[in-house]
Amino acid sequence: MERKIYDDLLKWKKEPARKPLLLYGNRQIGKTYTAIEFGEKEYKTVAYINSDNNQELLTIVKKENTIDRIISRLSLLTGESILKNDTLIIIDNVVDETVVKAIKKFGKEDNDYHIIMITSLKEKLNVFKGEELQYKNMFAMDFEEYIRAIGNLELIDFIKTSYRNSKAMPFHSIAMEYYEEYLMTGGLPEAVQASLNKESVLKLRMIHEKQLSLYKEQLLSMDNLIDITRSNDVLNILPYQLLKPNRKFQYGLMRNGGRSKEYENAINFLANNGIAYKCYKISEAKPPLSKCKDEESFKLYLNDTGVLFSMMHLSKMRVLTDDSIKYILYENNLASTIVSCGYNLYYYQSDGKAEVPFIVQTRNGKIIPIEIVNKNLSKAKSLSLFMNKFKIEEAIRFTEDNFSHKKGVRYVPIYAAFCLKENL
Repeated sequence: MERKIYDDLLKWKKEPARKPLLLYGNRQIGKTYTAIEFGEKEYKTVAYINSDNNQELLTIVKKENTIDRIISRLSLLTGESILKNDTLIIIDNVVDETVVKAIKKFGKEDNDYHIIMITSLKEKLNVFKGEELQYKNMFAMDFEEYIRAIGNLELIDFIKTSYRNSKAMPFHSIAMEYYEEYLMTGGLPEAVQASLNKESVLKLRMIHEKQLSLYKEQLLSMDNLIDITRSNDVLNILPYQLLKPNRKFQYGLMRNGGRSKEYENAINFLANNGIAYKCYKISEAKPPLSKCKDEESFKLYLNDTGVLFSMMHLSKMRVLTDDSIKYILYENNLASTIVSCGYNLYYYQSDGKAEVPFIVQTRNGKIIPIEIVNKNLSKAKSLSLFMNKFKIEEAIRFTEDNFSHKKGVRYVPIYAAFCLKENL
């Protein structure tokens, strides 16, 4: 399947000041597959190393102190002649700081070796950080990539053109049908392929249950047993937190008398590793938004809408006929999309309970409120109040209807959320 990150890897390869790349993201989203495909297409050879419990690799990186010696030993380890500029070295499942320290040598000294390291533990980035490396976050497939997998490239062009011009898209109903199918996959490549193959909802559920198990397996890397248990509890309760009319995370749902301090480590682990996304409440809207957030008030979204679909034991018919459920999935997927565009999540709530579900600060400091039109629960008043109070001239309202533009508000079909990256 064609992934947009492929173009980023091509740019990395061509950079004169290229350094080893650390590719990170959740498990099963296609990191290894994409890196190997990139290597096979763009290089003469690929030297692949799985670092998971690889004692021989650890011996090499601990013992060898020069680039030439490391390359010589890696060549023996992989059975591949590692050629300057012509071989892509892939080191998968990186969790050991010793491996990263050794590869950082390639970022300090001039050389023509191309190295990609892959990790799923995003929390490790705080340890791995350094100017000797370059970094790239990879996410599950977005709706554009889903349409590419279907092979309808013209539809993508129509969507992007309509987004830029705020003009009605002629194939709106077709795009909405595709989006409803995509929403149940969550963007996992295996789930997307199952959807394209017209597999049953049961097959999709099995894929997502396996993914949920991988998330829970990841929790076992936490040091404290009680935090592992609490992280599992938070993950299990997350769908029910989103089912509430007020989506603010409530510790009381965990257990009677539950307190924030008890679950702080658990929630932070889920957020730091990209399994869940924190959306902080703000009551002011001025840059930087990070200074306006309330650390104690937040919503928690799951990184994979398909897994959420499975955890809520939904059927396609339930989604199509129950607007409240459908809009939860819309909101969760929109949160994931905003994060994949490189932005932090905030929501606005006034003392009078007027709420705007997402507030984004662009790279040039502009603040843009984003909401989803719920036909059964209009929040137009909340958005207007927010715009008037903070003198905001531009807003985006996602809807099931076609593209349009009214009084400074862009109406955008929910399937076009991937276009946000173009103007934020």
